[in-house]
Amino acid sequence: MNNEEMFCFQCQETAHNQGCTKVGMCGKQASTANLQDLLIYQTKALCEVLNQINTDKYDDLINLNLFITITNANFDDNKIKEQINKTIAVNKSLCEEYGIKSSYLLDAKVDDDYIATNYGDNEDIVSLRELITYGLKGLAAYLHHAHQLGYDDHNICIFMQKTLARLNKITDLNELLDLAMETGEYGLKGMELLDKANTQTYGNPEISEVNIGVGKNSGILVSGHDLKDLEELLRQSEDSGVDIYTHSEMLPAHYYPKLKKYKHFIGNYGNAWWQQTSEFEKFNGPILLTTNCLVPPKSSYKDRIYTTGTVGFDGCHHIEADENGHKDFSEIIEHAKKCEAPEEIESGKIIGGFAHNQVHELRDDIVKAINDGAIKGFVVLAGCDGRHTKRNYYTEFAKAIPDGYLILTAGCAKYRYNKLDLPPIGNIPRVLDAGQCNDSYSLIRIALDLQDALKVSSVNDLPIYYNIAWYEQKAVIVLLTLLSLNIQNIHLGPTLPAFVSENVLNVLIDKFNLGAHEPIEKVMPELI
Repeated sequence: MNNEEMFCFQCQETAHNQGCTKVGMCGKQASTANLQDLLIYQTKALCEVLNQINTDKYDDLINLNLFITITNANFDDNKIKEQINKTIAVNKSLCEEYGIKSSYLLDAKVDDDYIATNYGDNEDIVSLRELITYGLKGLAAYLHHAHQLGYDDHNICIFMQKTLARLNKITDLNELLDLAMETGEYGLKGMELLDKANTQTYGNPEISEVNIGVGKNSGILVSGHDLKDLEELLRQSEDSGVDIYTHSEMLPAHYYPKLKKYKHFIGNYGNAWWQQTSEFEKFNGPILLTTNCLVPPKSSYKDRIYTTGTVGFDGCHHIEADENGHKDFSEIIEHAKKCEAPEEIESGKIIGGFAHNQVHELRDDIVKAINDGAIKGFVVLAGCDGRHTKRNYYTEFAKAIPDGYLILTAGCAKYRYNKLDLPPIGNIPRVLDAGQCNDSYSLIRIALDLQDALKVSSVNDLPIYYNIAWYEQKAVIVLLTLLSLNIQNIHLGPTLPAFVSENVLNVLIDKFNLGAHEPIEKVMPELI
């Protein structure tokens, strides 16, 4: 690995399902990949020191560092270097203040063209360490979002920091397997915290029809996941004559009562993140990227890309928060006023808003439909979308699901089937969209609620089938969370993670019957 310019195998689209060694399939350069590796290394060094003192002062610094390294988040080497230097400075200051010695290297030359990453020789140990690390990256993203809304849980951060500090020192496979499951347990706590932050701030999502056409005004397109950024932009642009649209994972913002009240919040434009290179071109106005999901922009619209928070790309406008966390969006609003209205690429409406609270309100109708035989079961068809041609499988799978089965979804994978004309079951839509990938917690709560309503002893006794698409590290923490709950028979695709070794995969298959991308009769065998 160390003879290559870089090595990264953290996402589903990694080259040849083995690893990117020259440039990332996501578009990141070798220098960026190596700087991200160094940022993770220095974050582990800081965690070793934080474990010896009692403070929550740097919890979000750790979470932000991890979030920055998620796929399609930050491509700006200078921004990553700034974060590395900040982390080193904090570490040195704490070591001096408390008289602590760190076993990690505190100094590093961040201007080097290549920084070697030593993954080790035992592929099973490497596999489990990376599985845990990527899970922690996803968990860090959830915690950062919650923190932005004023919700924190230091106990989760303590677990993460202890794990990061000692992870590279653990060589026992069983201990690593146990730690992976424990990471999933804390993943559930992190998801619950974010759900609480979102719903207590913006209200419980409710059934909503979302416009997918366009208006006559110029607009700003918001992508990523950060609801606080969207809310602040809506507030600042309220009387500007500029319309606001969502893209990809921001679609579920239309389900929240507090955000729906803005009259210039027009609708959703486009589809999943990977289609942005064509859709951003046609939008005509500026685009705000609030979190990961940025594809390196084309020169034809790069001057209309604005980034904020964890996102960065060299040459794009970046909107920083002030010392109080406030962001001034006046520049992007003024930019929008000079642009043409978006080109219409589709029309109509789509329905969503089926988070756990809303589905709970439909519980009696669902149970009655089950008892009457109208609902035969549920398919969790959720997760991430991507460019891989095999992802057409999820559209064809959705079409093949019998009429008596409801589709439970969250994440941008829903764009593969949320615009299909699937017949409802009574007054219940066939596709129940719970929200972003960040809202996968709702799918867990819905399953637990059904377990209670149908009085079965285990979630595994429910007629629920799991066929999940994955792309990046937030999907990894969702998977670990499901496994920590002992949910069986999950199918994962379109390819299995390259960072999971054959031996580790066999353990997961033996313990959880984890399956691959397979035909519908393998996922739902009773339909044969």
